[in-house]
Amino acid sequence: MAVTLGDVARHAGVSLATASRALNGSARSVTEELSAKVRASADALGYLPNAPAQALARSSGATIGVLLHDVADPYFGGIARGVGDAAARAGLLSLVTSTDGDPRRELEAIRMLHAHRVRAIVLAGSAYNDVSVIQELDEALAAYQEQGGRVAAITDHGPLYDTVEVANKEGAAALTRALLDLGHRRFAVITGPERMRVAEDRLDGVLEALDESGLTPVEGMLQRTEFTREGGRAAMARIVDVARESGTPLPTAVIALSDICAAGVLAELRARDIAVPEEISVAGFDDIPLATDLAPALSTVRLPLARMGEFAVRLALREGGGRDLADNSHASAEVVLRDSTAAPGVY
Repeated sequence: MAVTLGDVARHAGVSLATASRALNGSARSVTEELSAKVRASADALGYLPNAPAQALARSSGATIGVLLHDVADPYFGGIARGVGDAAARAGLLSLVTSTDGDPRRELEAIRMLHAHRVRAIVLAGSAYNDVSVIQELDEALAAYQEQGGRVAAITDHGPLYDTVEVANKEGAAALTRALLDLGHRRFAVITGPERMRVAEDRLDGVLEALDESGLTPVEGMLQRTEFTREGGRAAMARIVDVARESGTPLPTAVIALSDICAAGVLAELRARDIAVPEEISVAGFDDIPLATDLAPALSTVRLPLARMGEFAVRLALREGGGRDLADNSHASAEVVLRDSTAAPGVY
């Protein structure tokens, strides 16, 4: 039976990610001591990278695979556009696959892309927090990289992949502080499911900024939902119902940690005749094109979605070592205040 990269990692007592970086090269550095240990294990086991397969993958792949949750979501659509533009400039075709946030579908897609020998895979969907899922995905992607494929991720998917770092936590904290500066003290927060690392990072930013002011959302004012318009509307309905049933005041500010969710929040508040921002301020996250078309225009956190996709392609196609591009692949976040937010009680 052929020796695999996983065998080498176990023999060396290191992670699969470390073994891959030591033998295949990555923008993420490995100490010389660990590299020597991995190489020694590879020699002892007789492991050889599949050079013919690597050469075949590099020479024949004219496609970049893009894995995202939902191409109809403007957040992912913006990223996909950036990937497509950068791929076209490199003379490549981008193949977009929607997984609906299902890690099993993502795993199957990775295996199919591997079988079709795509040049590179861009992971544009949210990373997952489930350890068993992460392990399976890492193993599938390690096998792909072992045969010459390249992988880049948007947001941190772990040390195995070159990553476009996105300031999700920092942006959410900055948005919360901007609302605090307006005078808000009663907050509701709508975030995504716990399985999504992006949702957790953004929530951590909100809670950190609130904690700095000695605040925390009261019971029922922190809602989890899918990052969809329907999810945002249902979460806002629960927030209003909880407040009215318990006799507590409504929040003066609602932070929905995706613009699509925030669109649902605005729809629910409009249906209940609750004025925005006169009674409740609403803010989102991402600054998708729809944000300025909503009524009122949505305050949000702006991410450079297309540039994030372009950076990911550049990372995936980068040849050789060095960290110059990786070090500059940090996607900043900018708070943009529009008509959906105001100081409480100013109307």
